[in-house]
Amino acid sequence: MIEHFFQCPYCWEEISMLLDASVAKQMYVEDCEVCCNPIEITPHFEALELISLEIRNLEQ
Repeated sequence: MIEHFFQCPYCWEEISMLLDASVAKQMYVEDCEVCCNPIEITPHFEALELISLEIRNLEQ
């Protein structure tokens, strides 16, 4: 698991989430720990290293 910090697309607060580097491509929804809104998270890993991370609010 890798802790990654990013800005919530709703409240703009910096939050952190644990990302599972053992799965190369994944997509899941987590609630922001500050405002509780759902965030779609799409990380992409190569050789257990985070290559890209897409963060999207679900109201778009």
